[in-house]
Amino acid sequence: MHFDRLKRREFMTLLGGAATWPLAARAQQPAIPMIGYLQAGSLSRNRPAMEGFRQGLAEAGYVEGRNVAIEYRWAEGEYDRLPVMAAELVHHQVAVIVAIPIPAAVAARAATETIPIVFYVASDPIKLGLVASLSRPGGNATGVNTFTAELGAKQLGLLRELVPAAARIGLLVNPTNPNAEAVTKDVTAAASAIGVQIDIVQASDSREIEAAFATLVRNRVDALLVGSDALYYSRRLQLATLATRYAIPAVYNLRDYPEAGALMSYGTSVTEAARLTGIYTGRILKGAKPADLPVVQPTKFELVINLPTARAIGLDVPATLLARADEVIE
Repeated sequence: MHFDRLKRREFMTLLGGAATWPLAARAQQPAIPMIGYLQAGSLSRNRPAMEGFRQGLAEAGYVEGRNVAIEYRWAEGEYDRLPVMAAELVHHQVAVIVAIPIPAAVAARAATETIPIVFYVASDPIKLGLVASLSRPGGNATGVNTFTAELGAKQLGLLRELVPAAARIGLLVNPTNPNAEAVTKDVTAAASAIGVQIDIVQASDSREIEAAFATLVRNRVDALLVGSDALYYSRRLQLATLATRYAIPAVYNLRDYPEAGALMSYGTSVTEAARLTGIYTGRILKGAKPADLPVVQPTKFELVINLPTARAIGLDVPATLLARADEVIE
């Protein structure tokens, strides 16, 4: 009887050890790295950026679900949610945080000084406090800077060329975006230099966008400049529809706007900037330090004009402007 108990005990010990073998083997396998993806907008309205990011990541050798995992956080245009979302990604101990655009980058930078951050922003990352310099960021953040928030003077000039008689131009900015003050200052200074009056209107949600256009119509603006903003990008169809309804010639910062029916854009490509973001993310996953990776600045700026929209608002686009356009949507 004693012998049987010993044999049974040895068998159960052996069985218990065998049960742990697969777990032990699994534990020894290296876990795939996890990326935290922090976006101020929504997935449904930011697919070009998502596709560009995945393309860049693939070029760097990483494919989601195969050798890298991605933890997503979408703020849906509600910027006050971003600090909590950034803290959640830090708590998950992700290998790197991808932050798009400015509000997300600012929230991520405030949440951690150790986890690498790759941003895609439209304004000067030095002024935003994200890096020490463009060539040597120096901290835990680097990424892509399109400088589209600083293109106000150029966009204002294009509007005057499009509507030579324009004396009163509206500027739409999101007051919850950290770039609002810089955009306002840039455009106001440029307007003063050419003798144009600027009407500043603000909107931080869909309803306020409607109200802003009502104000612009009431003030009888001759044209409109729309500031760089993730919420506006996600509401680009609404903006295009309202501008067409009220026959207000408007300029935007990304080609995705005229592709959605808006009149004109001048700026960089979302897909290309996001692709560069993905490439940098891959480099960091392979061991590169953000402090040593210079901030990337796309050099190509595109002028895109939507002719059907121009016709819809009764506007004749000057031939000189059409000749300079990188793309004319017929």
